[in-house]
Amino acid sequence: MILLAMASFGVTTMAQTESQKKLPVLNDKQSEYIPVLQYWKEHDILQHMDVSLTAGTTGLGLELSSPIGEYVQLRAGYDFTPHFTKNMQFDVIVGDEPARRYDANGNRVETRFDRMSEMLYSFSGFDADDHIDMAGKPTMSNFKLLVDVFPFKANDNWSKNIHFTAGFYWGASKFAEAVNTTEAMVTLLSIGMYNRMYDNVMNGDPVITLPNPQNPSEPYESYLNPHQEKMFRDAGRMGFKLGEFAHDIYDSYGELVHREGDPYVMVPNSKGMVVVKAKSNAFKPYLGFGYGGRLVKNRDDWKVSFDAGVWFWGGSPDLYMHDGINLTKDVRNISGQVGDYVDLAKTFKVYPVLNVKFTKRIF
Repeated sequence: MILLAMASFGVTTMAQTESQKKLPVLNDKQSEYIPVLQYWKEHDILQHMDVSLTAGTTGLGLELSSPIGEYVQLRAGYDFTPHFTKNMQFDVIVGDEPARRYDANGNRVETRFDRMSEMLYSFSGFDADDHIDMAGKPTMSNFKLLVDVFPFKANDNWSKNIHFTAGFYWGASKFAEAVNTTEAMVTLLSIGMYNRMYDNVMNGDPVITLPNPQNPSEPYESYLNPHQEKMFRDAGRMGFKLGEFAHDIYDSYGELVHREGDPYVMVPNSKGMVVVKAKSNAFKPYLGFGYGGRLVKNRDDWKVSFDAGVWFWGGSPDLYMHDGINLTKDVRNISGQVGDYVDLAKTFKVYPVLNVKFTKRIF
């Protein structure tokens, strides 16, 4: 029974070379065999454990590794990206006119935004800016399971430290996000209020409706005067033009809501927020290679190594706005700083991995 169990693990197949000692066949009077643990020791299987700290494009990480053969090593660990922020700017438009315009001499001229923001201030007391700032930050974290193969380990030169790696990283699909700054909240609330008033004017509805305790079926309603209504009609909605739709957009009921070529004007959500989420596949296969050596002279228990490779994370990552529009696939001709970030995201069909690792042998 013991031999059958060992055969199922491939132990006997390793002893079929002429250079190895042939194992005698067990019988009732003979019980000589190689124990599994002895075999593991002779072939360096799980005989050592290393702990490593990593740093690079996958973030900071911790690894545990152990050999599972004379030429193979198994690694498991966790990487995360420290939080830091990078600001970007969204510019306001009213109708199809930018909030800021300048004459030939570089002097700022009055725009629809200037006129409408003044009127809005008289209603709300909010002083809206002509742009908002977004704070982008990475949220990437992943578990990893990797297998290193050292094909030249038998060589007595530098090549013995070369390894090739395959495995996977797995984590949350969202790896970065951008949210409006606190300072932008006043502007976003002002835009939301303005658009609600604009929609009411265009639909012929009152801009303010208050309950009537005396007669609940007839609430108090307030309308703008004709001059104010004309200002709204002439100005148009307020928002942030990011580009134009790259294809027809349909809602969940199959109804056409935006045609290809229509401008994409983003507005705050119902909570007065603007949010962008960067997403990729949660499961990311990895292929790479690396090289390592001693960190301290004449000490094999301290090592330093480098790894380079790629994640296959499903093509260009998705950049979803809070309204469900994907900036990398649904919108084209995105200008300004936002367009630069979107163009950069589109170039990363695979994610480049470049890490340095410091290792200490535990046993």
